Amino acid sequence: MFLFLYRLAITLFIFSLSGYILVVMREKFFLKNNMIIIDNKYLTQQDLEEADIREFIFRGQVLKSGDEILVYTRDRRKVLGTIIGAKKDDDTIHIITYKNRIVKCRVEDILKFKVISKYGRFFNS
Repeated sequence: MFLFLYRLAITLFIFSLSGYILVVMREKFFLKNNMIIIDNKYLTQQDLEEADIREFIFRGQVLKSGDEILVYTRDRRKVLGTIIGAKKDDDTIHIITYKNRIVKCRVEDILKFKVISKYGRFFNS
């Protein structure tokens, strides 16, 4: 009985490790081909096309689609989510939150922000 559980544990470990390696290789492929994957079923193609800038500099930091960000606004709101992009005409940054809402923050309404994680940083550092 112990030998069976031991073999089962080793087999499950090997499968999980190989699955992790395949996911990392997939992300590396997407990053190499400049494709950004935002897994959210509430994000539509229209939302993606509305944001015309994918990579931009905001207050001295380079931000791009896929970065996770925390934004504090003038009306005391705290927005935590993933950057979709920016729209130059409206001067807004489009963020999809973890509650599946799309928030369009005007640049002048942002008091401060913090980058939680950069998209693809695992491969660039």
